[in-house]
This record gives sequence, C-alpha cells and structure tokens, in this order.
Amino acid sequence: MKKHSVSLGLLVLMAAVHFALFIVRPDKAREVMSTAGNYFLEMISILPPILVLVGLFDAWVPRRVIEAAMGKGSGIKGAFFAILAGTAGMGPLYAGFPLAKSLLGKGASLTNMTIFICAWASIKIPMILFEVKFLGAEFALLRLALTIPAILLISGLMKLVEARSVSHESN
Repeated sequence: MKKHSVSLGLLVLMAAVHFALFIVRPDKAREVMSTAGNYFLEMISILPPILVLVGLFDAWVPRRVIEAAMGKGSGIKGAFFAILAGTAGMGPLYAGFPLAKSLLGKGASLTNMTIFICAWASIKIPMILFEVKFLGAEFALLRLALTIPAILLISGLMKLVEARSVSHESN
C-alpha cells in the first residue's frame, strides 16, 4: 500500500510541477507535453510485442535451463550468457526490463540480470558496428575493453548489495 501512495504522490508532484511550469512558461509546458506524448506513443508501440515475446519465453523455456545457464551457481558461464543476451537485445533499454524480470522469475541471479541490463544498455551489436564504421575499430575495442570490466564491477557491487539485503532480512 505504501508503494502505491509513494507512486501516486510522485504523480501528483509531477502534475503540480507541470501546472506551475504551464503558468510560468506555457511554451515550455507545451514542449514537455509534446515530448511526453511522443515517448508514450513510442512505448505503447514497442511494449506490447515485447510482452508477447516475454510471455512466449515464459511458456517455452523451462526454469531448469535458465537456472543452469544464469542461476546463482552459474559463475563465469552465467556472466557470459548474460552479456551475450544483453548484447543481442534489440530495442530501447526499457524493452529489456520485462525480459530481465522474466529471467529472474525463472531462477537467474540478480548479478547476472545486472550484467544483462548493463550490456543491453551499453553493448549492442549494431552499436558496435556503427562505432567501428564511424569512430574506428580502435575506439570500439577500447570502449568494449573499458565497458565490460565496468559492467562486471557494477554486477559485483550488486552482488554485495544483494548479500547484505538478504542478511538484513534474515535478522
């Protein structure tokens, strides 16, 4: 219940800020509404097919497969699969979240889902190809050489946070 009241409070706050903006700068308020509308239309056109694909994934892929590939005991293999899946992902970052949620539900570790989301956000095959074409192979390889360790560091931090939260819950 508290979660819903916080979300509602944020919505009311954003509406109040927008109303204040409309009074002070109506031109900017219209621009904000136009941008928000465009993003809403983009999301409404992308999310339904993603949710259908996630539903099919849930139905067709057994839990034991995900647990073995990306579960808590998967180690380096799980990190590799998470990077591979994130790199192959298509679409905007918010399209990866339903799939990550589904993977978590099928037994993937939070650490590997952090790797998956970070890879989805920063390492996509088309992005690498564009970097090679427009910025050169050296730049693309250097960015990958810096990005992958950063992703692994972030996932390691997430693992620490997860372990800490589990120990607090058990106390």
